[in-house]
Amino acid sequence: MERFIHRVRTDGLYVLDVSMTDRRIRTAADFLANYDPEQILVTSSRQYGRFPAEKFAEAVGARARTGRFIPGTLTNPDYEGYIEPDVLVVTDPIGDSQAVKEAITVGIPVIAMCDSNNQTSNVDLVVPTNNKGRKALSVVYWLLANETLDRRGAEPTYALEDFESGI
Repeated sequence: MERFIHRVRTDGLYVLDVSMTDRRIRTAADFLANYDPEQILVTSSRQYGRFPAEKFAEAVGARARTGRFIPGTLTNPDYEGYIEPDVLVVTDPIGDSQAVKEAITVGIPVIAMCDSNNQTSNVDLVVPTNNKGRKALSVVYWLLANETLDRRGAEPTYALEDFESGI
């Protein structure tokens, strides 16, 4: 994540470059707009990522699997909840590691919201952001939904407040 860090504060906090976040959200939207909405899978095991991820899926017509990701969802055709998406969006490559592993196994691209502590080796498209903060995740998923809809020529119908999860 080093290339996405703007600076390190004196208290040791890493500050991400928001211009890179903006650029990556637009790139991710360009990428997602090329897929059938139902072939996009969004996952989030993070408490504050679940609601915005579900709202994002609802807004763009994607599928969402929040909470614990059941092993075999992408790799076991005998599993009742088995699905075959064409692209995976995750809130955190650490918390959603099972989904990322399975996406790699089946060979689909992974878009991930990554904080300064994430490894990016298994991620195809990094969106640098605070992936632990309630408001940060709401804003990023809202922007990604609006940009994706814009690329498809659809009118965004959700406000930022619609993506904010309760405390």
